[in-house]
Amino acid sequence: MLRSIFAPARFTGWHMAGVLGLFFGTIILVNATLAIFASGTWTGLVVKNSYVASQHFNESMAAAEEQAALGWSGRLALHGNRLEFRLTDADGAPVAVERVVASLGRPAHEGADHDVLLAPLGDGAHGATDVLAPGPWKADLVADLPGGGVWRMRYRFTAK
Repeated sequence: MLRSIFAPARFTGWHMAGVLGLFFGTIILVNATLAIFASGTWTGLVVKNSYVASQHFNESMAAAEEQAALGWSGRLALHGNRLEFRLTDADGAPVAVERVVASLGRPAHEGADHDVLLAPLGDGAHGATDVLAPGPWKADLVADLPGGGVWRMRYRFTAK
């Protein structure tokens, strides 16, 4: 009797089929779970058509070099839920700006993306009140200059 209790069990083909089924079933289940989570998050796309964007790369670089040559500096500050933007020239004097639009969004998700028009506050500052959830944000600022010029800047900041 004791010998029959401790006797090794037979490992048949059905046992091997079960082991293989569990092994590959686990892999398929994990892959499907990861695919479902990945399809619900940020795609990673920055532009809709990278080929078309690449055709304008040299123009974009030339505009950025012209902007850098001006020596102007922009500063975006967040005071509570109030965004404030100042653009100053190389001497620190405020630069006249007709209109400033901030495209706000999360760095890794498009669900909270929205545009905010910053109103003139005086002394070269522009601002707006916007309720931003805590965490990382990005702001793409476009300032329309008198005479048709445009000044662009990209900021990253953390709302508390």
